[in-house]
Amino acid sequence: MAAGFADRCTIQISYAIGIAQPLSIYVDLHGTGKVTEDEIEAAIRKVMDLSPSGIRRHLDLNKPIYAKTSAYGHFGRKAGRDGSFSWEKLDLVKPLKDALKA
Repeated sequence: MAAGFADRCTIQISYAIGIAQPLSIYVDLHGTGKVTEDEIEAAIRKVMDLSPSGIRRHLDLNKPIYAKTSAYGHFGRKAGRDGSFSWEKLDLVKPLKDALKA
């Protein structure tokens, strides 16, 4: 969304036990895309390690920062200095844009 490729987006990632990389990535831009769903899927696979350990490292999820999520939910909140809500960071905007240019 922040990269400007669509006004609305749903991404689903499916995994199987014992397989580190996702079996599939489903992208639905709900008719608002400025690029195709296939292009977004390829860019996501290119710029981020989607293995469970890769996600954990990228979002720094090994810290005990989740007590704040027990009130008012855990999406749509500003990332905190302590690493809380790290999944709300916009650090992949430039890599995604670069991947879609290539």
